[in-house]
Formats: sequence, structure tokens, C-alpha cells
Amino acid sequence: NDTATTEIYTQVNSSAASDVYKRQDTQSGRDDGRAMNIKKSVKRYYGETLQSTTDLKTGACCTGDSLPEYIKKVLPLIHDDIKTKYYGCGSPIPLSIEGLKVLDVGCGTGRDCYIMSKLVGEGGFVYGIDMTENQLAVAQRYREEQTRRFAFTKPNVQFILDDMESIEKHFARESLDLVTSNCVVNLAEDKEVILQQVYNVLQSGGEFYFSDVYADRRIPDTIKDNEVLYGECLGGALYYRDFERIARTVGFADPRVVVNHVIPVNNDDVKKLIGDITFYSITYRLWKLEGLEDACEDYGQSATYLGGIPETPLAFRLDGNHLFEKNKPERICANTALMLLQTRFKQFFKVTGDFKEHLGAFRDCSTTGNADDQDAQPPVSESCC
Repeated sequence: NDTATTEIYTQVNSSAASDVYKRQDTQSGRDDGRAMNIKKSVKRYYGETLQSTTDLKTGACCTGDSLPEYIKKVLPLIHDDIKTKYYGCGSPIPLSIEGLKVLDVGCGTGRDCYIMSKLVGEGGFVYGIDMTENQLAVAQRYREEQTRRFAFTKPNVQFILDDMESIEKHFARESLDLVTSNCVVNLAEDKEVILQQVYNVLQSGGEFYFSDVYADRRIPDTIKDNEVLYGECLGGALYYRDFERIARTVGFADPRVVVNHVIPVNNDDVKKLIGDITFYSITYRLWKLEGLEDACEDYGQSATYLGGIPETPLAFRLDGNHLFEKNKPERICANTALMLLQTRFKQFFKVTGDFKEHLGAFRDCSTTGNADDQDAQPPVSESCC
């Protein structure tokens, strides 16, 4: 469904946003109180206060130079105006997405959407949803230009102007292969609503692959209510264990960390406000799969990467704990077996063994610890900026 709208949506009357869709004010008064203040604040911060990445006061909304080569190759094809107002804390674009139907939540000026547009090819399609009209106007302005740069016969990107809490108003259940997001979920007040809607619109075997900001503890209201800290992606950051609890609650039973780094805070005023709190940028991959458990169980299985993914022919990294070298069998837990057998990666792996004989717990497998593991800590690598 290339329109991805319902009758309560109308096109914005703007040549710069001719295919951007905006929700009519049919629910006035729905977002009163603090939620309305947060949305207004975020819109103002990203639509007016920030003019480019140089205006950021922390390293929370920046991406470092350690981008995968398959993304670096596409970046020179993206118009400079799109990249100038890019705000992201990670690299949430996974491998092997050709032909997929993708949604980018909080797409901003569309940098990640256009990268994925190139990677999914003309057989795939990318949607972006964002509530900031100024940002989407930039994304839409270059849709035809990007189509030419990619040598496509027609655009394979569409932008939707709406809140990220409105995903299910645009997409049917089990209609998407992949959902991505880059440093945006923290800006929503009710993260569980976002995750539940993402889970609902994903097909079985689909993936939510995204980067966001998290804290090493629950942050106080003095930080949550600070407009600058909220806009800088710190005020709305979840305690990472609370996020993992929410993920399991909505159906993503075994959240996996792909990469994690400490966010640098170089502004002295911001340092005074946040005190001893440590913030992380974490890229998670969450799978919608029947049969996933909240802990890693041993059924004596092993997996071998057969190669075949052009961007990584010699080895494949599933997450922070799983690197599969080509033709080298590795022992895996039952959850990892499902992630390889029932997703788009199944054609690239040989999995040996079944689910008949349980051999007990599979130690040192999941990147987040079991649901009842109170000593789990986020793995930390280098900072991004």
C-alpha cells in the first residue's frame, strides 16, 4: 500500500511536501498536560532551535566515523542538505535488506531513509514517519533528486507527517519486514506504546533494529523536565534494564545488543545537571519470533555461516556476542537458532540439531542477561564522537 494513509489524513498543501501526509485535528485535547508539552518542546527543538548538527550541546545525537562500509558507500550519494540536519546516535541499518518493506520511525530529514532506499533497491520500499514538518520538508524536497542519483525508475520512499505513536494508523498489522529508528524513541513519553505498535506491524520473522540513548539508572524529574536535555536525547532516556523489561512485555522476548558505547558529555553546564549518570548509545535488534524465550536454553545446536551476504562475505555478526566466521560451526542457544532459521538470514546459514532434547541453560550467550539477572551490565565499547 504505497499511500499508507486512511481517510483521516490529508496531504499538506506545500510544493516542498507534496507527498507528505498530515493527520487532521480530529482528536483535539487528546495530548493535554505534560505529553503535549513534550511534543511541543521536541518540535520546537528540532524544527527551530537546531539548525545543524553543530548546534548540539552533547554527543548524544551524533554518529561517529565507525560506520559500516556498505553505508559509507551510499553516503556520498545523499544530498548535503539532508545530511546537514541529521541527528542520530548510531547506525541502525542492518545487513541484507534488499527487497524489504521498511519503516524508519522519527526519520527527520530522511538520511537513513535514503540510505535504505538505495539498499532495498527498486524491489523494496521505505517509509519514514516524523512529526516535525520542517524536517520532513527537507526530506521530501529531494525525493526526485535522490531517485535520479540512485538511477531508479521511480521513487521507492514515502514520508508521513505524524506522531510516532500513530504507526498503526498508517500500517496494517504484520505488513512490514523491518522497522528502524535512530535516536528518537527516547523523545516519546510512552515508550511501551511505540514498541507495541512496532511489534504489531512487523511480520513474523521481522525485526526492529534501532539505536537510542539509555541511562545506567532511572533519571530524576529535574532532568526529564529540562527542555534542552530532553531535546538532546538525555531527558527522555530510559534506564536500560527498564527498556529491556518493556521489550519483553510487548513480545520481543530476547533483546540483543549489537553495539554499545558511552555518550560523551563535554558541556560543563550539562555535566553539572546530569551528575553521576552515565548515558549510553545502544543499538538493539529485536525479533518478532514465536518460540523465543526470555533466557538462552541449550538444545545442542550449532550454526554455520555459509557466506553469501555481499557486504560481509567472510563473517557475519548477529550481535555483540555472536560472530560467525564462514564455514566455521558455532554452538548456539535455541533463541539464536530461531533468529537464524526463521528470519531473512535463513538462506545464509546451516543450523544443525533440533528442539527435542533440552540440555539446560546456555551460558554466556544473550547480550542482555536473563530476565532475572540482576547483575547484568551493558557492554561498553568506544565512544562515538
